[in-house]
Amino acid sequence: MIAREPILFAHRGASGYRPENTLPAFVLALEQGATGLESDVWLSADGEPVLVHDRTIRLPGRRIDVTRRTGDELAPFGVPRLADLYRRLGTAFELSLDLEHPPVAVPTLEVALAAGAAGRLWACHDDPELLADLRARSSAVRLVCSTRPRRVNGGAAAIALLVRQLSEMSVDALNLRWDDWTPSLVGLVHEAGLLAFGWDAQTSAGVERLMRLGIDGLYADHPDLLVDRVRAARAGATSERNALP
Repeated sequence: MIAREPILFAHRGASGYRPENTLPAFVLALEQGATGLESDVWLSADGEPVLVHDRTIRLPGRRIDVTRRTGDELAPFGVPRLADLYRRLGTAFELSLDLEHPPVAVPTLEVALAAGAAGRLWACHDDPELLADLRARSSAVRLVCSTRPRRVNGGAAAIALLVRQLSEMSVDALNLRWDDWTPSLVGLVHEAGLLAFGWDAQTSAGVERLMRLGIDGLYADHPDLLVDRVRAARAGATSERNALP
């Protein structure tokens, strides 16, 4: 049964309509009803967290390593700083950031703290030690372990152990691909006090399935379609309840 309102994360902004991880994509995502934004984040040469998917920007005849360029040098290529995002859009939204390499983690937290947005920053990584370091630095930041069950050696027992470890570390959520989730796994995560996030929720069937499982956050490229699909899934659940004798 659908029980809660999930966070609707726009994957790399409204990346189905605008160049990914750019300010126009983030602006459009919020206009289309996303309640959260998602991006990858890297550390520029001058220590600025910048929002871009890959370390290398590939252009005709050249490649640009974002970690070897300053924030000012990257701006002409449409790469915003995290600070630019907060200046442009404020902080009234959830922000999920994939910490693409360890050096970017602490500067990302510092920018969010300076903006007063740490409580809405969902810092994502697959390394529990990196997440533990962020928790030691801030009780406000939201921590997310992003992984796949097939990456966790040991099967179901190892997954249960990971969930227990994350709970003891005060991690907030486990983030898996949408089709990795099962009813029992969602139940295990919720019983441990964690939230369950599902990424790549691009189809109506996938969204409806996640909603029925009680998922807490969904990621998709087309925020407007995601909003409509969640609304339809919720309406369908209401109709089913009303039809019960």
